[in-house]
Amino acid sequence: MPKTNQIVCPHCQAVNRVPAAKSARAAKCGKCKRPLFAGTPAELTDQTFAKMIAKTDVPVVVDFWAPWCGPCKMMGPEFAKAAQQLEPKIRFAKLNTQDHQLTASKYRIQGIPNMILFKNGVPVAQQAGALQAEQIKSWLESKI
Repeated sequence: MPKTNQIVCPHCQAVNRVPAAKSARAAKCGKCKRPLFAGTPAELTDQTFAKMIAKTDVPVVVDFWAPWCGPCKMMGPEFAKAAQQLEPKIRFAKLNTQDHQLTASKYRIQGIPNMILFKNGVPVAQQAGALQAEQIKSWLESKI
């Protein structure tokens, strides 16, 4: 049986199987038909967070941020640039800690911006503070 990667759709939360030998960049969701990877971070909520990190076979990096945070506003476009460069090797996602405090408190997020890299649903690395796209890319590549 050929190896597949499970990828959670950022739009409808359906779990998709994508052949590992095929690039997921062009893959579309079997349910909603939208791209699984669009080169932009997926927006997560308290309700969608656990499924995204646990059911996606590729590593998932989550940017914990808030709309009132100046450094978060500066890092947002840089995080998106890194997503354009590294997806689909890594899933990029964002969680607004102001609106979704349950998840933020579960991971003890006290300062933002704060990134956590998850593999198989488990946090494996964390980085606090605003970074440029190249710094984000370097940090992630050193961890995967």
